[in-house]
Amino acid sequence: MATRMAMEDMVEACADIDAAGYWSVECWGGATYDACIRYLNEDPWKRLRTFRELLPNSKLQMLLRGQNLLGYRHYEDDVVDRFVDKSAENGMDVFRVFDALNDPRNMARAMAAVKKSGKHAQGTICYTMSPLHTTEGYIKLAGQLLDMGAQSLALKDMAALLQPQPAYDIVRGIKETYGEDVQINVHCHATTGVTLVSLMKAIEAGADVVDTAISSMSLGPGHNPTESLVAMLEGTPYTTNLDGERLGRIRDHFAGVRPKYIAFESATLVDTDIFSSQIPGGMLSNMESQLKQQGAGDRIREVMEEVPLVKADAGHPPLVTPSSQIVGTQAVFNVLMGKYKVMTGEFADLMLGYYGECIGPRNPEVVALAQAQAKKEPITVRPADLLPPEWDSLVTDATALEGNDGTDEDVLTYAMFPGVAPGFFKARADGPKNVGKTAAQMQADQDAASSAAKAVRGPIKYNVTMGGRENIVTVEMV
Repeated sequence: MATRMAMEDMVEACADIDAAGYWSVECWGGATYDACIRYLNEDPWKRLRTFRELLPNSKLQMLLRGQNLLGYRHYEDDVVDRFVDKSAENGMDVFRVFDALNDPRNMARAMAAVKKSGKHAQGTICYTMSPLHTTEGYIKLAGQLLDMGAQSLALKDMAALLQPQPAYDIVRGIKETYGEDVQINVHCHATTGVTLVSLMKAIEAGADVVDTAISSMSLGPGHNPTESLVAMLEGTPYTTNLDGERLGRIRDHFAGVRPKYIAFESATLVDTDIFSSQIPGGMLSNMESQLKQQGAGDRIREVMEEVPLVKADAGHPPLVTPSSQIVGTQAVFNVLMGKYKVMTGEFADLMLGYYGECIGPRNPEVVALAQAQAKKEPITVRPADLLPPEWDSLVTDATALEGNDGTDEDVLTYAMFPGVAPGFFKARADGPKNVGKTAAQMQADQDAASSAAKAVRGPIKYNVTMGGRENIVTVEMV
């Protein structure tokens, strides 16, 4: 749903959100930028300026993939600087900077740019589980981020793997090591069903801010409910000081909006298999889709068993964009075609160090295979150090596109998504699209489907391809 909601469905809740008492409002970055231009014909920069206008008293927050910005590759340092500058200029306050491999080198430039812009740089630890990931290791990483100038730390649990005791141990360890005044934000999805308790333990350990979602938009692969967290703290030494009346109005607003987007909701409510597979929900659905396209939907269990093996070969990277897609796709290839018989270009780059360093050593045999396929040498330097200047060429390419408005913002949109931006620029003048459906539209669809079914007479024959053979399936309408 986060990749489809139209701006017009958020506007009416903004006054209450602005006055409810939140530390910050995460409203931009991550996948939302991509969603604006890919699905909604909406300028993401205009969306940011609109939020700035509608939330004048709130700190606006975004998720920034370090040297990847909002795209899926590393960008040269000048592009990183310009993106951060423009984001700050258009209204962004808090930049939650992370790297898929937890490689501090890939966060350093973005964090420096944030500080130079006078905004809040939040250094992020992506939480995962492996034989090599320890409480002590996370505490050490926190120190590296603080040394880089992080003004606060985020413990980011994108797969809902953070159990209560590790949550307590990591937060408490950071506070005891670096001081009680170090601000720690804890970000947990709700998919495994345990993380509301994890938030409580993190708060008891000294966490300063936790991420939640209003109850009518919470749970499943989303976040824990704001109101539940408020109630959980009653009778404890802790309080949020949130305005309950405004929370109620925010809840009711989105309860009315949510049904419009039912077609885009995840079917997952609780999935505890994630603890063993460590596969986030989005990654699992992506692998299922890949297998079905190859007529091998029944092999998902084999792929789930292969993922931890591929992850180990790569040095145990956290599974978050883009590493989750890279590892998951390679696991599918291994099952369908044989172990590393075919290697994606992205996985080869991961094995050769072109995404950065992982916590563990890479399997030297797989590194050799990657080297032979990619025909390039492994690297140990910061990947962005090898990139030539690219801003001028991006400007040239972007300004040549129909519909480009000549701004740096449009150049950055093209830089992030060169395959999507040309179509967006051309169609932008048509205005935003709302892909949600009103109650009347949903009823009309249902009536049309019912009428079509009644109009059918006799059996229908479908050609269905299964296991490489074409079968004729006959359906008798009743």
